Amino acid sequence: MPVAKALGLARERGYDLVEVARQIDPPVCRLLDYGKFKYEQTKKEHEARKKQKSVFLREVRFRPKIGKHDIEFKMRIIKKLLAEGDKVKVSVLFRGREITHQDLGKEMLDNVASELREVAKVEKAPEMDARRMIMILTPAKQPKVEKRSDDAQVEDS
Repeated sequence: MPVAKALGLARERGYDLVEVARQIDPPVCRLLDYGKFKYEQTKKEHEARKKQKSVFLREVRFRPKIGKHDIEFKMRIIKKLLAEGDKVKVSVLFRGREITHQDLGKEMLDNVASELREVAKVEKAPEMDARRMIMILTPAKQPKVEKRSDDAQVEDS
């Protein structure tokens, strides 16, 4: 159909003439309300963003000469962060001559990983990064978010 005739038809029906495929000969066009189309696209994108969960990388720091109670306390923090669905970067900071005892840091990170093996997976094994040893843990299972539907609440009333 000629462009002039298509534009006349679109105006007559109250729509816009939108080019869909320009590469094809002849080009393909559609009659649609472009404002409504853009509105529906933004609504779909908004709904898709709402369903996404952003995962944060949180950090918990240890030192080679840390006490037993402090390790237990930080383990509880790591469990809480993993339960929320975040990744956790566990690092051991070495100062001064502590750097010569990297085996203590590796052993500490291995113990953390073994104690948390039920709730976490090791994404990145322990490795040195300047004066710190780093390991990254991810949640073993995705956190379950329970949603109540409005229909269920209406039926209960």
